[in-house]
Amino acid sequence: MAGPTAMRLSSVLALLRPALPLILGLSLGCSLSLLRVSWIQGEGDDPCVEAVGEAGGPQSLDSRTQLDQSDEDFKPRIVPYYRDPNKPYKKVLRTRYIQTELGSRERLLVAVLTSRATLSTLAVAVNRTVAHHFPRLLYFTGQRGARTPAGMQVVSHGDERPAWLMSETLRHLHTHFGADYDWFFIMQDDTYVQAPRLAALAGHLSINQDLYLGRAEEFIGAGEQARYCHGGFGYLLSRSLLLRLRPHLDGCRGDILSARPDEWLGRCLIDSLGIGCVSQHQGQRYRSFELAKNRDPETESSLAFLSAFAVHPVSEGTLMYRLHKRFSALELERAYSEIEQLQAQIRNLTALTPEGEAGLSWPLGLPAPFTPHSRFEVLGWDYFTEQHTFSCVDGAPKCPLQGASRADVGDAVETALEQLNRRYQPRLRFQKQRLLNGYRRFDPARGMEYTLDLLLEAVTQRGHRRALARRVSLLRPLSRVEILPMPYVTEATRVQLVLPLQAAEAAAAPAFLEAFAAGVLEPREHALLTLLLVYGPREGGRGAPDPFVGVKAAAAELERRYPGTRLAWLAVRAEAPSQVRLMDVVSKKHPVDTLFFLATVWTRPGPEVLNRCRMNAISGWQAFFPVHFQEFNPALAPQRPPPGAGPDPPSPPGADPARGAAGGGRFDRQASAEGCFYNADYLAARARLAADLAGQEEEEALEGLEVMDVFLRFSGLHLFRAVEPGLVQKFSLRDCSPRLSEELYHRCRLSNLEGLGGRAQLAMALFEQEQANST
Repeated sequence: MAGPTAMRLSSVLALLRPALPLILGLSLGCSLSLLRVSWIQGEGDDPCVEAVGEAGGPQSLDSRTQLDQSDEDFKPRIVPYYRDPNKPYKKVLRTRYIQTELGSRERLLVAVLTSRATLSTLAVAVNRTVAHHFPRLLYFTGQRGARTPAGMQVVSHGDERPAWLMSETLRHLHTHFGADYDWFFIMQDDTYVQAPRLAALAGHLSINQDLYLGRAEEFIGAGEQARYCHGGFGYLLSRSLLLRLRPHLDGCRGDILSARPDEWLGRCLIDSLGIGCVSQHQGQRYRSFELAKNRDPETESSLAFLSAFAVHPVSEGTLMYRLHKRFSALELERAYSEIEQLQAQIRNLTALTPEGEAGLSWPLGLPAPFTPHSRFEVLGWDYFTEQHTFSCVDGAPKCPLQGASRADVGDAVETALEQLNRRYQPRLRFQKQRLLNGYRRFDPARGMEYTLDLLLEAVTQRGHRRALARRVSLLRPLSRVEILPMPYVTEATRVQLVLPLQAAEAAAAPAFLEAFAAGVLEPREHALLTLLLVYGPREGGRGAPDPFVGVKAAAAELERRYPGTRLAWLAVRAEAPSQVRLMDVVSKKHPVDTLFFLATVWTRPGPEVLNRCRMNAISGWQAFFPVHFQEFNPALAPQRPPPGAGPDPPSPPGADPARGAAGGGRFDRQASAEGCFYNADYLAARARLAADLAGQEEEEALEGLEVMDVFLRFSGLHLFRAVEPGLVQKFSLRDCSPRLSEELYHRCRLSNLEGLGGRAQLAMALFEQEQANST
C-alpha cells in the first residue's frame, strides 16, 4: 500500500510544484493582511500604543481621531459635476497660453531711462544691440520727442526731474508688469549691457527673496551697510522687493531730495525697507567695467572688461556698436571653444560604447542622418550646378538657379573653399575653378546637407600649380527653434463672407447656399454672407430675364428656414469685372475692422475653415490665402462602385482615396481666389496701389490683378499661404479671361490642366484613346 500511495503523492506534488510559489505568496499575503487588520483594530492596552501616546498615559481617542482626519485630507475625493438646468450655459473662456492659466511669469524685463535729447541716438543704439535678447524692453523718458523711433515702446511721464522719473518708472512697472515678470533690470541709455550674461545671471538667482543687485557705491558720510547701486551700470530688482517698495514711493518722493535717481532709490530702499545694494549674492557676482575716455574697445583685454556685464559710460552710438561687436566676437570664440571641448568629450565617451568608433556621427554632436524604414521614407537628393537646378517646382526637368537658392549654393561653395584653405595652409592654397556637380537634401533631423564636386587649382609654397577634383560634404545645421511673437487673436471675431457671382455661375449658387446653411447657419457660427451679383451689359435690363432669379429665391428660402438670418446681396454691372474692382464695392459697404472671407461659388465653408480664417488673418500683421483641395475630373478618374457592389478597384497612383468618389485630387497651388483679410489692411494696400499707379496705368493694372497680388505687391503685411484640408471643391474648369495679366492667365490655364487628373489617370486615358483610334 505504501508504494502506490507514495507514487500518487509524488505525482500530485509534481502537478502542484509549478503553482507552489503562487500558493505560498497568496498565503503569506492573506496572513499579513489579517495581522495588519488585527493590529489596527486592537484595543489601546497594547504597550506599543502606550509608547506613542501622550506623556500622561495611553493615546486618547481624540488624538487618534485627529490623526485619522489628517489622513483624510490627503485622500483623493471625487467631486461630481452638477449644472443647474434652469440656468443658461455659459462657455468658459480659456486663455491662449497654458502659462497664463497656471500663473507662470517671464524671467526678465529691462527698463531703459532715456531723455528727449538721446532718444533717437543712444536709445536707438541700445535697442539695436540688446532688444532681440529680452522678452520686453521699455524706454522711459520725461518728455517725448516729436517722432518716436520705430520698433521701440516709449513711455513718457511728462516731467524731467530725476526722482520723479524714477518714481513714476517704478510705479509703471508695478502697475502693468508686476504680476508678469520675476526680475526688473533698470539701466541708462549710456550703458552697454552684455545681454546673454545678464539673462544667465537672472536665471541663476532665486526669485523668492528681496534683492537689490548691482555695482554697490557708498553714500557720502554714511556707513558701510548703507549702499546704493550705481545707475550707470544698471541694477536688478526682484519682484518681491518691487511689491514691498510700491507703498513707500509717494513718501520717499516727498522726503528725499537727490539730484541722481539711483541715489534717491537707494535711500528710499534703506529708509523704508532697510535693504541696501549688494554686488554678490548666492555665488553670483555682478561685474561691471568703467570705460575710460578715448579708450578703444578693440584693444581692451583686461579681465574686468572681458567678464563685465555692463560697460559705462558710452558717449555715442558708434561706441555702443563697437562694444557690441567686441563682445559678440568674444561670445563667438567662447562658443567655438565649448563646441571643441564637447566634441572631444564625445570622442572619448564613444570609445566606451558597444558600437565604438563606428557609433560616431558626422558632424560630432549633431543627430545622425535620418534612417528610412521603408522605400517611401527615403530622402531624395536634388542635383544642381552653378547655373541650373534639376528639381523645379513646376515639374520642369531644368530651370535656372536664382534668388535665395543661388545665394545658398554660393555660400556653400565659399564655405567649402574656406575650410579647405584653413586645413591645408600654408602648404597648399586652393582656388576654385568651377563646380562640377552639386547635390543637396533637407534632413528634418539635421538640416540641409550638401555634397559638392569641386574643380580646384592647388598652389604650393613654391608656386607650383595643379588642377584637382575633390568631393566635399557640408551640413547647414538647424538652428535653435524660437517662437515668433504674434499679435493676439481670438475665435470670437465675426467673419463676413463675400461671394462674387457672375451669370455663368448662377446655376451652382444654390449648392453653395445649401453648404453655407449646413456648415455655418446650422452650427450657429458667427458669420454673415454678402452676395455680389455681377450683371453683364445686357443682362437684367428692361425686358431681359434676370439670371439671378434662382439665387435670390434660394437666399429668401434660407432666411425663412433660419429666422433671424439675413443674406445681403449687392448688384453690380460690369463688362469685364476684376476681383479688385468687385472688392472695392464691398469694402465701401463695411467698417474698417471687418474680417472678410473672399469665397468662390465652389467654396464649402465650415466651422474649422472659419476658425482658421480667424486665427491666420491678423489685423495689421498678416493676410491669409488658403490653398483648397481640388477633386479630379470624374470623367478621367475611376469612379468607385456603391457599397456592396464588389471589391473596389485599385486606386491610381497619386490619387487620394479619402477625397470624394472621384478617386482623388490635389491641392491647387495656382488658384488664389479665396482669401481672409481685414478691411483696414485692404484699404491701406489699395491706397498704396493708387499712389504708385495713376491714371490709365492703374486702370490697366486692376484688370490683371487679383486681391492676393495687391497684398503681395502693395502691402507690407505677411502673406500666409497654406493648404486648407477643410476646403474641398468639386471639379470645375475656371474661366480664364484674356484680360488677365500674362502671369495670372498662365496660372489659370495651369490650374485647369493640372486639375484634370493624376499622371496615371491621364496616361490611362491617353492609352485608351490610342487603343480606340487603332481599332
